Amino acid sequence: MTAHIKKAELHCHVEGATPPALALAQARKYGADTSAFIRDGIYVWQDFTSFVRSYDATAMLFRTAEDYALLAETYLTEIAAAGAIYSELIVSPDQGDAAGIGADAYIAGLAAGAERAREKTGIECRFIIVGIRHFGPERVEKAALYAARRAHPLVTGFNLAGEERMGRVADFARAFDIARDAGLGITIHAGELSGAFSVRDALDHVRPQRISHGVRAIEDADLVRRLAGEGVVLEVCPGSNVALSVFPDFSAHPLRALHEAGVRVTLNSDDPPFFHTSLSREYEVAASLMGFEEADLAAMTRTAIEAAFVDDATRKALLDRL
Repeated sequence: MTAHIKKAELHCHVEGATPPALALAQARKYGADTSAFIRDGIYVWQDFTSFVRSYDATAMLFRTAEDYALLAETYLTEIAAAGAIYSELIVSPDQGDAAGIGADAYIAGLAAGAERAREKTGIECRFIIVGIRHFGPERVEKAALYAARRAHPLVTGFNLAGEERMGRVADFARAFDIARDAGLGITIHAGELSGAFSVRDALDHVRPQRISHGVRAIEDADLVRRLAGEGVVLEVCPGSNVALSVFPDFSAHPLRALHEAGVRVTLNSDDPPFFHTSLSREYEVAASLMGFEEADLAAMTRTAIEAAFVDDATRKALLDRL
């Protein structure tokens, strides 16, 4: 039903986009044991904590710049075939260090893969540097300083992810000031595992253009009105929210209520194979289970491109493709 609709994605963690088949191929390459987190060709986990462990174990299967080039090329080519014209990948310099290749080689590898995908399919891609919340404010500030260096022209934004229930948003305000002063786009994970208060704190302390998830703002009518009034864009990931039991099912998910309240919303896949979803499926679910019309979905794609962390010329070129 939605295959012909052009799509754009603002929220996808690059290691979390690893198809299980690619993870298994990487494991064979390095002689790694995947039995603890891949069974019968699917990722296994029980809750957010065990999901993070599975995610981290998968990330460690990528150990060279070319490994990361393959990952980016594989994912971007896959979503381009489903109609995507733009993608922002959330990337972590900490992961480059953990892999032993350093942040610059990590970014360079991802960029090489993004360029190969663009040459094959025309899909545009940008990178959002992420600080990991449960690593603490100092490590997040280090990630912000790295982002501010603009080590590669595809680096255009900064985000905060990780265990949302640890620390206060205010603890990370300096990191966001560093990124903002460098001209980077600002988004932050909030309102997923923690309630509406975390969205309010993000607005008050970080002043983001976008919020990653933000769906639990629905718990506070005044906050929903504030989001609508300020035009803050939500990067909504329904499949992820249901998989992690933020909401019990799609009928309980607030995407439609937020949309009807005038909040600017977009559709995203987060960590697609871990949550048994894809960007294409997110559009299908919105249409078949949430009652969105084709025009609504096309408008969400337009919103994503309008809110993308790109230069004006690139934005105009993308809008022209709609």
